[in-house]
Parts: sequence; C-alpha cells; structure tokens
Amino acid sequence: MSEFGILFVHNNFPGQFRNLALALAAQEGVCVRAIGTRMAPGLPEVPMQRYSFKSVDSAVVHTFARRFDLESRRAEQVIYAVTQLKLEGFSPQLIYVHPGWGEALPLRALFPDAVICAYAEFYYWPKGVDIGFDPEAPRYGVDGETRISLRNAATLLALVDADVAISPTQWQRSVFPEAFRDKIQVLHDGLDTAALLPQADAADVFIGNLRFRPSDEIVTFVSRNLEPYRGFHIFMRALPEILKARPQARICIMGGDEVSYGARPDEQASWRAVMLAELGDGIDLSRVHFLGKVAYEEYLALLRLSRAHVYLTYPFVLSWSLLEAMALERLVIASATAPVQEVIEDGVNGLLVPFFDAQALAARVAEALSEPQRFAALRREARSSVVSRFDFRERIWPGHLDLLEDQPGCAPLLRLLRR
Repeated sequence: MSEFGILFVHNNFPGQFRNLALALAAQEGVCVRAIGTRMAPGLPEVPMQRYSFKSVDSAVVHTFARRFDLESRRAEQVIYAVTQLKLEGFSPQLIYVHPGWGEALPLRALFPDAVICAYAEFYYWPKGVDIGFDPEAPRYGVDGETRISLRNAATLLALVDADVAISPTQWQRSVFPEAFRDKIQVLHDGLDTAALLPQADAADVFIGNLRFRPSDEIVTFVSRNLEPYRGFHIFMRALPEILKARPQARICIMGGDEVSYGARPDEQASWRAVMLAELGDGIDLSRVHFLGKVAYEEYLALLRLSRAHVYLTYPFVLSWSLLEAMALERLVIASATAPVQEVIEDGVNGLLVPFFDAQALAARVAEALSEPQRFAALRREARSSVVSRFDFRERIWPGHLDLLEDQPGCAPLLRLLRR
C-alpha cells in the first residue's frame, strides 16, 4: 500500500505545526513533506521544499493592494514548489496550511481532492479588538482601516477553500466573522509538558557576562520583541515601584528591539529607547537586564529561576511563553484581557491585573516576591491546568484524530494512526 501523503505549508515552517508535524512524521505508512521559505527553520524529520522570491518596488502597487500583491507572489512560488514535489512523485491527501502569508491561495486548484485544514490564527478588525484598545496607540483614518480589513483577504479565501480550520483558543476563533466559525474548531498547538518541568534544584544561569542564581529575586518578562502589543510600556512603568519595594529584585527582560505587531515608534529607534527616555533616572539599570533574544534553552533555564513572571497582552494572539511559564510552575502575573482570561483564573492558577494599571502590576509583583510560599498552590495549579488542557500527546493529538474523523478523505490515515 502506498504511503499517505501529508503536506505542511507555512512560510516559517514548522511554526505552529511543530508538534503535529513531528508526531505525523514518526508514523509508519505516512509521508510528510513541507513547503516554506528559504529562511524557515525546518525540521530534520520533515523534508522541506524551500522557496524564495525577489522583492519589488511597492511604490508601483496601490497602497491597499501591497500586502495582497506580496501574498500573491508567495502563492506563485508555492505553485513552483508543488510542481517540484509532483515531479518527485509526491501528492498529498491532507494539507495543513497557515494562510496568513498567501501560501494557501493556489492549494485547492493544485489539489482538488485533498483535505485542507487551515490554521485560523487571527482576524483583523479595524476597530474593537486589538486596534483601538490602547489609547496611546496611533489612530487610523479610513485609508488605514481599509488596509487593516484587507489584511484578511488571503485568510478568508483560504477558509472558503478549506474543508476544516483550527484556532488555538476559543477567543481567537470568536474574532472571526460568524459566517466562518462553524468551519473552525478550537485546537491548540500543544506543548510537550514532559519537557517543561520545574526544577527544585535549578542551577545558576549564565547569559553573556551575567550570572543568575536560584537565590536571586528574579522577575521575568518575555516577548519576541519589546513593544506595546505585549504590554512592554506598562511593564516598564511598573519598574520604579517594583525596584523601590524590592531592593534585591533583578528584572530580566528577554526580547528584541524590532516590531512584530503594531506601529513603530515615531522618533526613537525602538520601544525600549522610548521607555528608557520616558523613565529617565526612575529605574536602577544595574538591576534591569535587557538580555535581547536568547536561546530557547537559556530562556527556559532563566524562567525556572523566576519568582514572578509578567505577561501582558492586548486582545490578540496568545503567546506560547505564557503557557510555558505556567508549565514550569512559575507564578504568572498577567493582564486581565480576554485571551489570558481563557487560560488564567485570578487567584487560582495565576494573578490578573488590569492591563493599563502599572501600579496594580507593581503591587502584585512586590507581593509575589515578598511572600512566595503563599502562592505555592497557584504555581502547582498553573502547571496542572496547562498539562490537562494543552499537553500535546494527551490532549492535542487525540483532538487532531477526532477532527480528521469528520473528513472521509482521511479514513486511510486514521486506520494507520489508530492501529
């Protein structure tokens, strides 16, 4: 019997598909391939067809169409990549695709009989969700609002073509237009919680020329990039009070100076520069460590030393780092925004504060540092709740099998996976 073909399409493969791709690639009778950009990390276990494309002068493209023009160019490269896969004898019966960069656009035409599962990560509204949440953020006129709405074009076309879609959280599903929600099931990316274990005897951590000890009073903050979408400005404004209340506290900030989401600062090079200029001498920089983007193992090692982990976010995509900190039994102090409230219940498995209340955040952090044993039950419940809801092997993998049960084209695959 020929192998069952599965194709992953993600510009930064594996991205959100990492655990699923590894699990499927380990099955007998299954052939897993991927398509991604030349810079995608990839996985040794999954052969990947890489593509690249030349940049063009966006000035010749209407401002409303610039994003879709780029997505269309990616779609064209996917056609070429698929042509190469077909020459090698590969034709998928199941396709997982993240449609946010346009790569899903040609898939239905290329594989009319395949089951397509789209990753419905986020739907952009010009008002009422992330846009307009922060009164300090720039306001958009009609042109800007139109551009924001048009960001959804490739995703909506992918949802039309898809047989089924998945969103990682109920809240993320809820922001999609009602007409598409019936097609979207909630299924998180999942965590390997067996690899995310707290360590009572954690060792010292060295990052650069800095040494962090288990006895240190460490507060951690993590974001891919330090920016308002992840509450960096609020966290910085809480630091003077935290440092004053806890003279031994060390603040460890992990993240880059680029912008992943939202607007760039007007005059400064980065949001870090903006906040340092705003706070001036109000913080003791000898106890505030900007560590930049650190290696994953260093990040986990430092989290294991954290006495209080701060996670803030606009109403937006939920970060893996929140769940990883909870799995490590860290005391998480987070924003009481909708994505977080789906995961954390205040006083049960973490602590919540209003997003914009820097004083409340500072007070909660100081409280956590002054009485760590009082929150031991919350830390244990944090891990327990993540294991019970987000462990890939025990929760997410069975969810994928259940999802495929409703797709007749996946019956041969299910016979292989359930045997």
